Amino acid sequence: MDWVYSFPFRLPINLGAIDDAVRAFSIKYALFFDAIRDALSFLVNLIFFALNKIPWFVVILLVFIAGWKLTGKLNNGILYSGLLLFIGSVGFWHLMNETLSIIIASVIISLLLGFPLGILVSTSDRADATIRPLLDTMQTMPVFVYLIPALLFFGLGKPPAVIATTIYAIVPIIRLTNHGIRQIDKEIIEAAIAFGSTNMQALIKVKIPQALPTIMAGVNQTLMMAISMVVTTSMIGATGLGMEVLIGVQRIQIGRGLLSGTAIVIIAVVLDRLTQGLVRHTEVNSDG
Repeated sequence: MDWVYSFPFRLPINLGAIDDAVRAFSIKYALFFDAIRDALSFLVNLIFFALNKIPWFVVILLVFIAGWKLTGKLNNGILYSGLLLFIGSVGFWHLMNETLSIIIASVIISLLLGFPLGILVSTSDRADATIRPLLDTMQTMPVFVYLIPALLFFGLGKPPAVIATTIYAIVPIIRLTNHGIRQIDKEIIEAAIAFGSTNMQALIKVKIPQALPTIMAGVNQTLMMAISMVVTTSMIGATGLGMEVLIGVQRIQIGRGLLSGTAIVIIAVVLDRLTQGLVRHTEVNSDG
C-alpha cells in the first residue's frame, strides 16, 4: 500500500545536464556577459561616486524640502530628514550610499526596459495574454532563484545584484503601465485621432499623461521591490546595509543586524513616502 501514500513514479529529469548546459552557455558567451558586467559596474560606481560627492547635510536638506512639499506637512519633512540623520549618526551613511547605488541602478534599468514594454503590451491583447503568465511567474518565483543565474553568468559583486534586482522589480512597472493605458476612456483616444493626431502623438500627448498617475504608482512599487532585494543580494557579494544584516545573522550579532535592518527600513519608508507624495501630485495635476 506504499503507492497510496507515496507518489508511485518520478520523471527522469536530468538536473545535471541542465546545469552543464547553462555552464557551457555562460562559458561560450563569456565576453558578452563580461561586457554587461563591466557596464553595470560602471553604472553602479558612477551613481555611488555621485552620491558620495553630495554633502550629507545637502541630502538631508533636500529630503526635508521634498517631504514637506510633496506631503504638504512640515512635520513629515522634519521626520524624514531626522530619520536620515539617524542613519548618519550610527555610522551607516557610506553603506547607505552603497545600497542606494544598487537600488537606483536597478530601478533605472527596470524603468528603461519596463516602461516601453508596458506600452507595447498595452497595444495588443495577444501580447498581454502572452506576457501575463511570464510576469506572474517572475513575481511569484522565490527571490533566491534569481541569484543562481545572476551568480553563474556575472560572478560575485554588485553587477549580479543589479541583474537579480531588476528581474524581480521590473514586473510592477510593466503591469501598471499596461493597466494605466488600457483603462483610459476610448472616447478620449478616438477624439485625439479624429483631430488628426497620429498614433505616436496620441500616445505621447494623450495616453501617457492620462495614465501617468498609474505609471507613477508602478514606479513606486518597482522601487519598493528593489529595496526588498537588498538583503537577499548580499548573499552574492553585494556590499552595503544588506551585507551588514547578513554578517549580523552569520555571527549572531543582534545589535549589528537590528541596527542595519532599521537603516534599511528607514530608507524604504522615506523613499516610499516621497514617491507616494509624487504620485498624489501627479494625480492632482492630471485632474487639473
